[in-house]
Amino acid sequence: MTVRLIPMPVDRLPEWIEERHRQYLAQRMRAGETEEVARERAERSRAENFPGGRPLDTHLVFDVVDGLDGHDGDTVVGHLWLGPLTAGSTDWWVNDVLIAEEFRRRGLARRALELGEAEVARMGGTTIGLNVFGYNTGAKELYDSLGYTVTATQMRKSAGV
Repeated sequence: MTVRLIPMPVDRLPEWIEERHRQYLAQRMRAGETEEVARERAERSRAENFPGGRPLDTHLVFDVVDGLDGHDGDTVVGHLWLGPLTAGSTDWWVNDVLIAEEFRRRGLARRALELGEAEVARMGGTTIGLNVFGYNTGAKELYDSLGYTVTATQMRKSAGV
């Protein structure tokens, strides 16, 4: 396993942005938001993070590639999207990390996050944070094992139950 982060080619960004938007919308709904609320938040996120259909200049969008055993050359196995929490901040954020299902449970997300942390440090970042939806227990276990700590928790239940 030789995992590397390579800047996502510009010609693939529009398709990636649209797919990311669809996935984010679905995740918010799975976490319990109504379609209307989830759609409004996903649209706001896209407008704030991808003005003009491109990532903010301070954000880094990488293909996660691996020289997998038995494959010729590098294989794109996922993506990693990082950026400062606010403009000029040394606090950075993992906006998204995703490894394609057929490549999961091989340590690729772990290595991508480790490489991403090195990129954040190279860019002057001093901390790195992320959100994880409550239903994503596998991701939470990974983040715990990498040293991320809980800084806030949101909880929800149905009213009157």
